[in-house]
Amino acid sequence: MTLNTYLTFENNCREAFEFYRSVFGGEFSELQTFGDGPPDMGVPEEAKNFIMHVSLPVGESVLMGSDSNPAFGSGPVVGTNFSISFAAASRTDADEKFASLSSGGQVDMPMADMFWGDYFGSCIDQFGIAWQILWQPPQTD
Repeated sequence: MTLNTYLTFENNCREAFEFYRSVFGGEFSELQTFGDGPPDMGVPEEAKNFIMHVSLPVGESVLMGSDSNPAFGSGPVVGTNFSISFAAASRTDADEKFASLSSGGQVDMPMADMFWGDYFGSCIDQFGIAWQILWQPPQTD
């Protein structure tokens, strides 16, 4: 189980993460654009090169981020453009943590199997903190 920080940007995620990489060193462990997603995501052509997900390992943690997708509404608000990402130990653990964190709060995206392979959901807890809960199934070759 781990807790990591997830940052959301207004079309400059790539620039920000190149800066963070220059500060902390290392290489991106993941980098996907919205154009890499499935066609039914409804991403406008001008947003296909925006970052859908990037991960930069920093010590024992991972700094993650994305650009906001204009197809999903307005962009991020500076000061609240982050969330805490929790990697659960199991699918059941993910469901339990999600149920607890979203109780009295708001479900943004219910827990579901995602096209990138994770079981994922997002919510805002009763105190206004944004959470991303995920479980990564074991990889099979």
